[in-house]
Amino acid sequence: MFHGSIVALVTPMQADGRIDETAFLELIEWQIEAKTDGIIVNGTTGEAATTTPEEKVRLLNLAKTQIRGRVPLIAGTGSPCTRIATAMTADAKAQGVDACLILTPYYNKPTQAGLEAHYGQIASAVDIPILLYNAPGRTACDLKPETVRRLCQAYPNIIGIKESSGDLNRIAEIRDGLNREIDLLTGEDGSALAFMQQGGMGVISVTANVAPQKMRKLCEAAKHQDWALAKALDDSLRALHEALFIESNPIPVKWALHQQGRIPKGIRLPLTWLPEDKGRVVLLAMQQANM
Repeated sequence: MFHGSIVALVTPMQADGRIDETAFLELIEWQIEAKTDGIIVNGTTGEAATTTPEEKVRLLNLAKTQIRGRVPLIAGTGSPCTRIATAMTADAKAQGVDACLILTPYYNKPTQAGLEAHYGQIASAVDIPILLYNAPGRTACDLKPETVRRLCQAYPNIIGIKESSGDLNRIAEIRDGLNREIDLLTGEDGSALAFMQQGGMGVISVTANVAPQKMRKLCEAAKHQDWALAKALDDSLRALHEALFIESNPIPVKWALHQQGRIPKGIRLPLTWLPEDKGRVVLLAMQQANM
């Protein structure tokens, strides 16, 4: 169902932390004009850890109204509490999203059995397409390939995974023994090309916030196995991929979007605005990418 360049959209904020709804809608329209393959709201890059439940519902409602079915809308609904994650997924379904992206529970370090039960309960309770989300660098737990396979085989509405471990061997390990195709997406812009060369379908991208057309063209070239074009595009974005993680995401990408004049200078604590010296690194990378 999902492939190509899917943007993990930022949540624009004013300096006092209030959500800037006008900038949010303008970002969505810019992404649609760039032919982005999908939009994720309330993800890590959208600062879902610090937005309230009411704000999350409001953002989904705004996005759904603005998109009007032109591209898929995916909601981030992860929580370290299974009951809360289930309720958030049900709320997102009620808002009319196309799928939910559910991060593994963070901080409480569940076992593989716990992860399987967590996702199984959500998938059983809410009939909506679900993308698993594995980001061990952020969550302190790793959703293993064998657990992914068991979940996909047991629950038809679990349709794929955003695999952000950085381990390219996971593609083959997840597919080995599966009795159906699932959407294999990476969350790592820097290795997205290599991921697609090994059979992945696309990337849930931070870089696409700043360079949506180039990321979409890169994924399109990979889809058609035009590896020379895909590499040329990836090379032009290499410095940007790296600079956007010079500090914790979404600190650098918000700085970059502010430089482009697309969002105000706002971010929520405990995240802070990018320092000037690191801003120069991001600006140089943007210039190298012709952004």
